[in-house]
Amino acid sequence: MKVKRLKVGVRPLEEGLQEFGETLKALQTGKTPFKQRGVYFVSVEAMRRVLTPSRLTLLHLIRTRHPRSIAALAKLIHRDFKNVHTDLKLLADLGLVHLEPGARMRDSVTPTVPYERIQFEIAV
Repeated sequence: MKVKRLKVGVRPLEEGLQEFGETLKALQTGKTPFKQRGVYFVSVEAMRRVLTPSRLTLLHLIRTRHPRSIAALAKLIHRDFKNVHTDLKLLADLGLVHLEPGARMRDSVTPTVPYERIQFEIAV
């Protein structure tokens, strides 16, 4: 069984812009761009501001305890629902968490972490 991993790291802005340019060029010429999976930040400070200890704890609890809703996760971690929801929205925007809606309109949203490992990568 293959382990699902996600790379999270720091890259200079120039490198990110170069990759964007290569992707744009490939799309304009009708080629399939190289898809690189990962979440990258422009500095260690930016990464630390986003991946705070409380957000990393959320990722761990979702992966290990499988809460059925955001409210259940908030109760598990003893934090306010609104703050947990805000953190999960940010993590979902980065692709670190999936927020799966319930079958019916009023059902809870279930947070899941689709990765077994998150690898941190920092160039020196």
